[in-house]
Amino acid sequence: MARTTSTIRRGGPRARWPKRIALLVLLALVLALAWYWTPLKAQAGVGAAYGARVACACRYIGGRDLDSCKGDFVDGMGIVMLGESVEDKSVTATVPLLASETATWRKGEGCTLEAWED
Repeated sequence: MARTTSTIRRGGPRARWPKRIALLVLLALVLALAWYWTPLKAQAGVGAAYGARVACACRYIGGRDLDSCKGDFVDGMGIVMLGESVEDKSVTATVPLLASETATWRKGEGCTLEAWED
């Protein structure tokens, strides 16, 4: 007597729906990010510039610690990270993956942003 093997089918067309839905959601997120990339990048640049200028003034005019300068930011700027160069008397504010701006303190000028590059 010959043995036959049968293939057991697990799931059917309905078993693929969760994967399809996940792919559609991922595609929608990618399209939304592509659509809003330019305004998002511009807004991040403005936030980084504001953060650098405010933190520079706080640090080198106000004489405060850089960590306390984040308290001067407006609401919604929690993502902005600060770093400083004591030698150059400058503060760099960064929005990860989107923007970075530097403000430098100069005697007689105060804190000014570095020139933007096109």
